[in-house]
Amino acid sequence: MNTQKRRPAIVLVHPEIPPNTGNLIRVSAATGFELHLVRPLGFDVDDRSLRRAGLDYHDQAFLQVHDNWEACLATLAGDIAHAPPRRLFAMTTKGSRPYHEVQFQADDVIVLGCETKGLPAEVLATFDNNHRLRIPMRPDIRSLNLANSASIVVFEIWRQNGFIGAV
Repeated sequence: MNTQKRRPAIVLVHPEIPPNTGNLIRVSAATGFELHLVRPLGFDVDDRSLRRAGLDYHDQAFLQVHDNWEACLATLAGDIAHAPPRRLFAMTTKGSRPYHEVQFQADDVIVLGCETKGLPAEVLATFDNNHRLRIPMRPDIRSLNLANSASIVVFEIWRQNGFIGAV
């Protein structure tokens, strides 16, 4: 029986801006979170600006690229035999629940859409209202930067789980 523990994960569906993904490569390396990218991407994973934003942390990040949402889900579901399913949470400005009200588990997954459109409607539709999270902000602000939004929730998940692996 495989006793390997699953890592928490960030999923970016159709990210468009290389520096946002590069910043999250650094977050992945710093926190131990997996980072999953779902094609189509608005850049090549060898893009210079992506590499610059990720600095020299690419080899320490837990990065996987998937051809589509279904392939990403299969990877997230099938990584450890006989384990209960991972909980997935959509991050959206249309979320009905503030992220800080969730009791996060150590292998939870946050899913974010592209910078200009958010999550595709067909992906968002797979999440019930209880799994659609938002970041509280003032009413006249449309949204936060993708990398900043992911980082806010990543560090809350990590904090709630005792900063596993931190020094």
